[in-house]
Amino acid sequence: MPHPGWSAFSFEGIGTHWEISTPQVLGADIRQQLRDEVGKYDKTYSRFRADSLVASLSQRPGTITLPGHAVGLRNLYSRLYLLTGGAMTPLIGASLERLGYDPEYSLRPTGGPLPPPPWEDVLAWNGTSLTAKEPLVLDIGAAGKGQLVDLLGGLLVSAGFADFLVDASGDMLHSGRHPVTIALEHPYNRKQAIGTVVLDNSALCASANNRRAWGDGLHHVLDGTTGQPIRTTVATWTMAASTMEADALATALFMVEPTVLEEHFAFSWLRVSSGGAATFSSAFEGRLFT
Repeated sequence: MPHPGWSAFSFEGIGTHWEISTPQVLGADIRQQLRDEVGKYDKTYSRFRADSLVASLSQRPGTITLPGHAVGLRNLYSRLYLLTGGAMTPLIGASLERLGYDPEYSLRPTGGPLPPPPWEDVLAWNGTSLTAKEPLVLDIGAAGKGQLVDLLGGLLVSAGFADFLVDASGDMLHSGRHPVTIALEHPYNRKQAIGTVVLDNSALCASANNRRAWGDGLHHVLDGTTGQPIRTTVATWTMAASTMEADALATALFMVEPTVLEEHFAFSWLRVSSGGAATFSSAFEGRLFT
């Protein structure tokens, strides 16, 4: 939680509650910049709004030009697509919509699980240029919110704020001289915690299959090789230097063993299996309740 006496600026954006805590009250200008950044990101990437930049690709093949920060997003997705054997893919959107997680939030499946096509067959993403060779639903939700947290952190730094906590409903970025203690939500009971972790000039992200779940065993973390919801893991937490990486790795931990990711990324982690067993890296300096 933020420190007592800090000021909190809260707003809604990309379907998420945001809270930005700072020792000083944020002025009107920086507040507007933060809201505008979230709005621009949503207008670019949201698959839930018909007027977004990527929404045009769901109707017809074509090429779009993304903002400069898309380069980092593409590179991260590309690495994790390979490391997970295609299980983590930005093409999972159509599969989610088929299972009911659609722009209308109908939560009514229109068919059974269906894997998305291979990235290399339908999508050419080079830097800021993205070409769809056939209609497709782009979904960068596994890393996008984390990247947006980093972008807001960058705005705060540019405005002269060295101490802050950006919290996008559990995806967090901390900066400054005052570490914060964060509770780790119990995957089966949101009112309880399974432990705590101290966040000190780093990012913390979580992924859990109880956050967006509906129907009979349906939730938002799908295996891109099968289109099926993943049921072997129920929750993950990751800590890394960037929120984008922490966000993406929290999802990737549902799909591949941590040792595979540890060879390529500097991060710490905690993972809870569907059987209730918790495993964690030696660098995850948290406290689990017994």
